[in-house]
Parts: sequence; C-alpha cells; structure tokens
Amino acid sequence: MKKLVIAYSGGLDTSYCAVSLSKTYDVHAVSVNTGGFTSEEIKYIESNAYKMGVSTYKNIDAVATFYQKVVKYLIFGNVLKNNSYPLSVSAERIIQAIEIIEYAKSIDAEYIAHGSTGAGNDQVRFDMIFQTLAPNIKIITPIRDQKLTRQQEIDYLKENGIEASWEKAKYSVNKGLWGTSVGGEETLTSEKPLPEHAYPSQLEKEDEENVTLTFKNGEFVAFNGEENVPEVNIEKLNDIASAYAIGRDIHVGDTIVGIKGRVGFEAAAALITVKAHHLLEKHTLTKWQLQHKEYLSSFYGMHLHEGQYLDPVMRNIEAFLQSSQEMVSGDVMVSLKPYHFSLDGIKSEHDLMSAKFGSYGEENKAWTADDAKGFIKILGNQNKIYRQVNL
Repeated sequence: MKKLVIAYSGGLDTSYCAVSLSKTYDVHAVSVNTGGFTSEEIKYIESNAYKMGVSTYKNIDAVATFYQKVVKYLIFGNVLKNNSYPLSVSAERIIQAIEIIEYAKSIDAEYIAHGSTGAGNDQVRFDMIFQTLAPNIKIITPIRDQKLTRQQEIDYLKENGIEASWEKAKYSVNKGLWGTSVGGEETLTSEKPLPEHAYPSQLEKEDEENVTLTFKNGEFVAFNGEENVPEVNIEKLNDIASAYAIGRDIHVGDTIVGIKGRVGFEAAAALITVKAHHLLEKHTLTKWQLQHKEYLSSFYGMHLHEGQYLDPVMRNIEAFLQSSQEMVSGDVMVSLKPYHFSLDGIKSEHDLMSAKFGSYGEENKAWTADDAKGFIKILGNQNKIYRQVNL
C-alpha cells in the first residue's frame, strides 16, 4: 500500500477521508495545532484517528509559528475582512498546509489528502501550498471528488462501524488561536442567525471587567501587567473575554471560487486585540502612516484569504508593516461586558496628542491666528482656482 498523509482534524470530513482511504493506502494522519486545543483534546483526536484506521498519527505544535508568520502581521495591519472578520480560519489554514506538506515530504509520502469540499476556500489554500512546495506529491480529495453531503458522510461512517455523536456534526467548528469559525445549515442561506448553542463559548459573566493590553513595537507583550509571549497573552485574553460571549458575528464575503459565503465566528481575543492595537496606532502614528497602512493591510488580508501567502509581495508588505510599528508602544485600557467591549483609552510615551502644540478645538500654542488664516488661504487655493476657471 502506498504511503499517504492526510490533513486530519478529527471532524466529520477528515474522519470520512481516513476511513475510506485506509482501505487503499497506508494512511498517516497529521494535525497541526494552531491554537485552541488542550493536550487532552489532542489525545482524543489521536485515539479517534487510530479508530479510523490510520497507521500513524502526529500532532505538530505550530502556535508560535502561526503567531510569528501570520497573526503578528494581522495585528500590525488591523486586518478585519469586510470590516468584521479577523481571518481566523483563512490565516491558520496557510500554516497548517505548510507544516503538513513539509511532514509529507519528510516521510517520503507519495500522496496527500485533505477533506475540503469543492465549493469552499480551503481547497484552494491547501492545493496551492501543496502544489508549490511539493509538486510531485499527488493530491487526493474524496469529499470534493465525490461531491459528498454531510449526511452521506455520516451514513458511510455508521455503515463502517464508526459511532460518534454525529448530531454535533450539524455544525462544523474550526478552533484556533485567532478565533473559531462555526458553519451549519443556518449559514447556507442568507436569512437565519446561528442559534446560541452553536457557539462554543456561552455567557458566564455579567459584571463589567477592566483589562489592560500592553503593546511594544506593535506586539502584545503583556496582559494586565504580566509579561509573556504574545500568543500566550492572546490565549489569556480569550479565556477571560469568551466568558462574556464577546466576538460573535456572521461574516459574509466573496469566496475564492467566486460565490458568496456566510460563516459564523467567535473571536473575542482577535477582535479586542485588533481594535486595541488600532486605537494605539491612532495616537502614535502620523495620518499618512495610517492612510498607507490601511490599503496595504487590506491587500495583505485579501491575498492571505485568497491563498497567496507564498507570493513574495507578502514579504514586501510585511516589511512595511513591521517598520510602521516602531513607535506603537503603550497600554490600552479595555472594558469587557456581556456580548461586547469598549476601548477606554491609552497611555503611551509616543502619544501625539501632545499638549505643548495645542488642544484640539480648544487652543493653539504653536502658531498665531494670522498663521492659521494664511495656512487656510493657501490650502484653499486649488479649489478657488478650479471654480474660477470652470464655473
């Protein structure tokens, strides 16, 4: 039997792939932890993988890699696709694909498989990474190739003696450091919301809680005064904020394959971190830095979503984003409340709201009234000339 590596998450799609492919191939399952999983959950995924008939199972811890290669730049760029979605799944799929194909190469696998459908984005991200980094390894995608529905997969697994709580499989949940996506029958149409129970975190706290995020050169280096690596700070923030059921929404966007799509998500830490970082930037960056960052960040998020992570333009944009963070240091105070949060303010040595130049709308200290009048007169020259010539 020829050696095949399967990108295994333990969900319905990859369970079907593991069971069906193990009848023909020597299947080696590998999952990549990009956050959100405990050691107990990983052990559970491993035990299930062997029940599906795989020869070996390997879990790759890529949380730090995920932060350093992707999440860091999403924070630097304040990236929210369509002004709402922090690219929770899109971002982690890139790192998962890279780690999985490198593992397949290391064990000399001839085939690699994943559980993507033919109508989603992940098929593009996985295939493009696989084809670019290992063009000689053949890609197999049973769900896409056989056009299977979730019910057909469930029926097949039951027929093969695989028992599980398939009722939970009504919702496809992808959990990671940068958020959790939730897909179900409600997201297949345009009018229905996801029910409360579909979200992984439920409301547990109602009393307001104040927290402080500390950034140094744009990176989240401390939470409530306690220093740690950014990925740990993100996890700690998420543990506290998810108890308030913060960060829920449904993203509506354009898929890579050209159709509209809806997906629910819960990303408390991601949304709070991005919004807090953006507020700090508003105080510490010039207006031209903010303007040019905005469109470059939008391009970065779009290219990442579209699976173009390996294009060298991404490294170019990352270099710009990194350089923009030199003065983005300070504390951001945030209030957590049921289902939402508020940004209270910032403290920074680089705050450009410096009183020695003046207070907005109150007083000017660095120029005279005549200076202001002359500036305004010259600033309006082009509009006055245009109207005199053309109107």
